[in-house]
Amino acid sequence: MASVRKRAPQGPNGKTVWLVDYVDQAGKRRNKTFKMRKDAQAWRDRTVIEVADGVHTPPADSITVAEAGELWLAQGKTEGLEASTLRQYRQHLHLHINPFVGRVKLAELLPAHVQRLREQLIANGRSRDMAKRVVVSLGALLSSAMSYGKVAKNVVRDMARVRTSRDRRLEGRHDKRLEVGVDIPTREEIRSLLTAAQGRWRPLIVIAIFTGLRASELRGLTWNDVDLDGGTLTVRQRADRWNTIGSPKSEAGKRTVPLAEFAAHTLREWKLECPRSDGHLRFVFPNGKGNVESLLNIHRRGLGPLQHVAGITDVAAIKEQQPGLSDAAAIRVAKRRPKYGLHALRHAAASLFIAEGWSPKRVQAVMGHSSIQVTLDVYSHLFPEPEEDRAALKRLQMRLVGHDPH
Repeated sequence: MASVRKRAPQGPNGKTVWLVDYVDQAGKRRNKTFKMRKDAQAWRDRTVIEVADGVHTPPADSITVAEAGELWLAQGKTEGLEASTLRQYRQHLHLHINPFVGRVKLAELLPAHVQRLREQLIANGRSRDMAKRVVVSLGALLSSAMSYGKVAKNVVRDMARVRTSRDRRLEGRHDKRLEVGVDIPTREEIRSLLTAAQGRWRPLIVIAIFTGLRASELRGLTWNDVDLDGGTLTVRQRADRWNTIGSPKSEAGKRTVPLAEFAAHTLREWKLECPRSDGHLRFVFPNGKGNVESLLNIHRRGLGPLQHVAGITDVAAIKEQQPGLSDAAAIRVAKRRPKYGLHALRHAAASLFIAEGWSPKRVQAVMGHSSIQVTLDVYSHLFPEPEEDRAALKRLQMRLVGHDPH
């Protein structure tokens, strides 16, 4: 049972408050005060349901979102999460979650807080994608708090279950599709890259374009995982931004990828020149000492100068962004900041696979996506349009029945 009653002012300066008196699921009597009767009644009604469902956490026993966040980070460190993942979680907590809901107690966190957090993030200059990722992190934080017994329910997960089709449509309107020539190199740009690539950067560019491996997977690839005779390479590990070797991004990331004959031939030639570590061949794309190559070095010394030679950099656009730069200075900037990073080459590989008629499931497997939905979310607009489907069906019909009924 739960009741709402008025409490008389206490002392000469006291004010009237409304007291909610109830018994929690453990049988312990609790109470909470409110300034307004309607707030007390609303809280009582919600609490009665939570107690009946066994998911109520008394406010007096609750910790704040900020405190739960520190437990979340500590749990991630104990579980051995990669340094880059922990760094992202820490940024989400300290820069995006705590400033808006850090002081809210977990027991008092409502779906309205989550919705308001998303709106405040966007209003304060965060992108919709960033706001979405921060809310996902908040959900992970609450799951961690549940494992510690600090809260009995996850309002972020509850919101996700009741999202309407309208919510998904509105969110979809703001999804940015990958654009060829902006996010993905054009066919002409890919040819120019392959033509201009020389020395140690050539095999890296070739394998990136012909396999679609992630930057971390390319940097962590070893010769033991390359089968030149069989024409495959196997992804078993990756190198994070601190050059630490660890497991692939997900279980699906552990995969065997086919090698085109051209790619295999390029690796055969490169193997003869590849730098060694302590006299042994280890990494396929190492630095000069045979160790893991840094991503920054690849961009500044490899991709930037290469794209400038290939005629891909847009010096005019750089000068427009930074007025006052001389041509020479703009060229130096272009060489440090290539138009296309390794992830753009990964997108290029996926677009080429799709253009060759690969099915979404095959693209998912080779790219190492955790689910087919990830593949479709990123690349669905690149798959054949209905007109192409109809043309393909017409060709199939001609092969099977030998005539056009029209």
